[in-house]
Formats: sequence, structure tokens, C-alpha cells
Amino acid sequence: QVQLVESGGGLVQAGGSLRLSCAASGSIFSINAMGWYRQAPGKQRDLVAVITRSGYTDYADSVKGRFTITRDAAKNTVHLQMSGLKPEDTAVYLCNAAAGYTAYWGQGTQVTVSS
Repeated sequence: QVQLVESGGGLVQAGGSLRLSCAASGSIFSINAMGWYRQAPGKQRDLVAVITRSGYTDYADSVKGRFTITRDAAKNTVHLQMSGLKPEDTAVYLCNAAAGYTAYWGQGTQVTVSS
């Protein structure tokens, strides 16, 4: 089992920045990749960014150049630095950990970008 705890969401004006963090605990040795998804009301859950155990990263086209995902292996924590935020980035952001064929999810943190 893997437990994920997110932090760092909030309200920010367009153009501003936020940093999300996701701390993993439990069977962390089994984690192959961690990432962030987001879900806006009435919309599907979409991948925002992912980082693998080896450090490979990938991003949704909509956030490339604005968001950066990093990993602090010593603290079992993944961060998502978000800059140049737009109102369309407003959503619940959920941390995800992939461990074999099992996906674990955090409780989600709200990000609201005002225009």
C-alpha cells in the first residue's frame, strides 16, 4: 500500500505561481512513477505531468513550458511548480503513484486561478 498526501493548492491570480507537493509513504519501493492529474467540474481527469523512477518527465501539451515536475527522493516527495497560471488551469489536482499494475491516488487539492 502507498499513501499520498498533497499540499500547496489555493487561489491565485492569472499569471501567478503555485507549488504543489505530494508526499508518499508506505510501500514506496514499489513505485515506478509519480505524477499529477487534474479534473475540472464536469470534465475528465487528465494527466498533467509525470516523473519516473529514473527521472524521465513528461507533460501535457497545455502545460509545457509553464509547469515543472521534480522529485525529492530523500523525502519521497514530488513537487509540481506551476507558473504562468491561467484560469483554464483551475481544477482539483490529484497526485498519482504507479506501483506495478496498481494506481494510488491522493485526496486532491484545489487550484483556482482567477482572471
